[in-house]
Amino acid sequence: MKLSVGPFGIMLRPRVLAANGGLVLVGFAMMVLSLCLGTYSNLSVDQVLGALFGYGSGDSNLVVRELRLPRALTAVLVGVAFGLAGAVFQAVTRNPLASPDLIGISAGAGTGAITAILFGGVTAAGAGSYGGVPFGALCGALAAATAIYLFAYRGGAITGYRFVLVGLAMQGALIALNRWMLAKADIDQASRVMVWLTGSLNGRDYTHVKWVGLGLLVLVPPVLALGRAYQLLQFDDDTARGLGIGIGRARIVLLVLATCLAAMACASAGLIGFVALGAPQVARRLTGRAEIPLVASALTGAVLIVAADLLGRTLFSPTELPVGIVTGVVGAPYLMWLLARTNRVGKGG
Repeated sequence: MKLSVGPFGIMLRPRVLAANGGLVLVGFAMMVLSLCLGTYSNLSVDQVLGALFGYGSGDSNLVVRELRLPRALTAVLVGVAFGLAGAVFQAVTRNPLASPDLIGISAGAGTGAITAILFGGVTAAGAGSYGGVPFGALCGALAAATAIYLFAYRGGAITGYRFVLVGLAMQGALIALNRWMLAKADIDQASRVMVWLTGSLNGRDYTHVKWVGLGLLVLVPPVLALGRAYQLLQFDDDTARGLGIGIGRARIVLLVLATCLAAMACASAGLIGFVALGAPQVARRLTGRAEIPLVASALTGAVLIVAADLLGRTLFSPTELPVGIVTGVVGAPYLMWLLARTNRVGKGG
């Protein structure tokens, strides 16, 4: 039985509340652990909490607030953005394979960002003209999403199966374009861009936090405001239309918002794969919901990114693995399992 109806029409059930609360606690604990551990010095939990809440010493304040906290905050915010983007794409297309990192949206963001870095004179670091990277990523992602939607649109509607197939083709084309641009670039620029394309949180500062945080501040409220349409679009089109929503307009608006979320996440941390794919499905199982939960997907994305970054920094210390490599190692087997399960149960869209 439902407990109550919260803001934006979101059903609040005991298991959903428990799952969300558990994800918040796990995420905070992992973030504190990430702030404790470092290459040059490890801090105690008390030192980290003291620095976070204003009663720490000068040295711990410097290490936590200036060196480690920007990276941890970027991980959390990027995870929230990827989790929300993946949830919207999978819900609106009704296909668990419709993830921005698989269907060309993240690759489009990469194309825009690479263009800005290589030919626009901007930098992927959090200083100088970094603002061009989010702008380029946003333009590239929106262009890719528009092309995918137009090619997948047939007979007045799109199906999840066709959307994913067109997206996979777009992904391949954009990856080839990205590699061509890197081949034409200066070797120093190309090497820096390659690290960014892999997906890395190394060297993140408050500029990255600002940009992805601003993106979430602008994009999350309209996504939540469209919560009813988001829920109904997970039914078939006839059911959703009969329940009183304009499915074409709602679908386009939600896809545009999810595309912008994925672009902002990519601009801040690079092309981190499999988080947007896996977070919604993990959240759905944690909450016991038939549909994909928005809030739990966002929280799951944050936990996954923080955990992957922590593993990448500590597993082979002092050698540091980019977070995108860690998510790829974990996500590739999950993708194969998901493909097999989708084919077996006939949920290809």
